Amino acid sequence: MKQIRNYFEKSVIMPDDDWELFASKLKIQTFSKKQHLISTGETENYLSFIEYGTVRFYIPREEDDFTFSFSFADNFVSAYDSFLTRKRCSYNIQALEETVLWRISYEDLNLIYAETEIGEKIGRLASERLYLENFKREISLLTETAEERYLTLFTDQPHILKYIPLKYIASYIGITPQALSRIRRRIIS
Repeated sequence: MKQIRNYFEKSVIMPDDDWELFASKLKIQTFSKKQHLISTGETENYLSFIEYGTVRFYIPREEDDFTFSFSFADNFVSAYDSFLTRKRCSYNIQALEETVLWRISYEDLNLIYAETEIGEKIGRLASERLYLENFKREISLLTETAEERYLTLFTDQPHILKYIPLKYIASYIGITPQALSRIRRRIIS
């Protein structure tokens, strides 16, 4: 739980009273490998912080799933569009390894916003970080080659090759697994 406070205090100092109320609303939950945090058609009820583990966001398709995002330890994860609008989710979020989350419900987060001095600022910071990650991804897809996207992902998260199947990485960077194999061979040689 200390990781969450450290995350927020990179940007803002939380008074102890506000932190205690926030921390009292957090629930810990462990997800096993391949277990879904949320599935298509469900409404997201939680904003979660990854203590450890990795998750992928994907759209299920008949042939191959389309992986469009990953989230790693020390970051927030949520089907945030569903969380905000209270509408059904159009994608899945799945643990790629055992993953431990600290979760706060929609109702409890709104209570934090209403009852603490810092609550709305914390919510805004989490929202801004989620937005910036999505924006960075969009710009990457528009301006970088598949090889550049792969190298960026590998540079930012070098450990991912240990536990994320290459077919998910290929989907994420917008190419086939065969094209990713060619890129990897070219980089190695």
